[in-house]
Amino acid sequence: MEPYKFRIADQLLQYRLEEVGAVLVEGTKWCGKTTTCEQAAKSVLYLADPEMKAQYMDLANTEVKALLTGDTPHLIDEWQLAPQLWDAIRFEVDHRRREGQFILTGSSVPPSTDKISHTGTGRFAWLKMRPMSLYESGDSTGEVGLEQLFDNANIEGRNTLNLEKMAYLVCRGGWPASLGKSERVALRTPYNYYDAVVQSDISRVDNVERNPLWADTLMRSYSRLQGSQASSKVILDDMLASVSQKTLSTQTVENYLSALRKMFVVEDLPAWCPNLRSKTAIRTSPTRYFVDPAIAVAAMRVSPKDLMGDLRTFGFLFETLCIRDLRVYAEAIDGQVFHYRDKTELECDAVIHLRNGKYGLVEIKLGGDEAIAAAVKTLNSLENKINTDQMMKPAFKAVLTAVGQFAYRRSDDIYIIPVACLKV
Repeated sequence: MEPYKFRIADQLLQYRLEEVGAVLVEGTKWCGKTTTCEQAAKSVLYLADPEMKAQYMDLANTEVKALLTGDTPHLIDEWQLAPQLWDAIRFEVDHRRREGQFILTGSSVPPSTDKISHTGTGRFAWLKMRPMSLYESGDSTGEVGLEQLFDNANIEGRNTLNLEKMAYLVCRGGWPASLGKSERVALRTPYNYYDAVVQSDISRVDNVERNPLWADTLMRSYSRLQGSQASSKVILDDMLASVSQKTLSTQTVENYLSALRKMFVVEDLPAWCPNLRSKTAIRTSPTRYFVDPAIAVAAMRVSPKDLMGDLRTFGFLFETLCIRDLRVYAEAIDGQVFHYRDKTELECDAVIHLRNGKYGLVEIKLGGDEAIAAAVKTLNSLENKINTDQMMKPAFKAVLTAVGQFAYRRSDDIYIIPVACLKV
């Protein structure tokens, strides 16, 4: 068995346990939630244990407090199987009057909230986990910290990965189960995840029967539309090009996407709406992304070799990898990642906005002088549109790349950073 690898969520979980009585750790299946939470827990209740599940469900309905006993922090794994635990934990936290009492994990939201009467405000904190970033999986040198960029620091870093290796990392994804395995096994892991989602999980998440063929077709269409603001109608039209079904509708698309969101399989990027110098209309539709690029790889049935022969598709999936990593790093420093696009088609791949108001502009490119020059032009164009009388100027501008030997700061102060040099 591979030794436990440090997750950025380890430190965040400790912080949350010091702040409130209960912490809910959410994220897609296989991303490592349970293993990470086991490191902090002093006792554990596995609600999905097949030998005990029926008894646990009976207790949840008749003697729910019995499920809350144990040394603290007490971990309740897959809590959504018994939603009535939520109010019981809130009540227990109120009466114990101590922080760090419970950790809950969930790979989906509860199918129904009928048994939940309280929001948990003041008693619960939320923590999102995603598949591993390159730094967490050991594939980034970590020589450049995202936090450094907000401090306007000089940087140094040397990229150790070539384009072929990056293609492999995009296809492997950030699944902890793939680490330490042969290349064949590691590349198969996302397919096993994908098959489970399509064949069963998409129906089990809220007990609504869904067609596996439609789920597969939708996820393939979604994969092709990664990084776009495609509407449900656009996704539907793409689906109908692959499968002839008169009963498919935009309502069907929304229904299936809702299920995928509940399982944290898709995680769209919200639009960023800054104060601009002119009255330029900003597109407010979210940008489509899977939580990990390997899900799209499995949906499209492509390999690292395929990506090397189709750099356009490679670029879209590499962007998904970078967005995944930026989200992991940004949330560790109280930040959130957005996307910018306006009616003039000026687009910025990622805007990292901190709670203190600071923000950075990031363009994502596979690499190459021409691509980097185009990215720099985009960053400067967006900066010139921002009304700095009403909001701060960007704390930094950066181009994130797949290749390139060095991470460095240019004479115009724009950072060029291979993603395999980046960390929090």
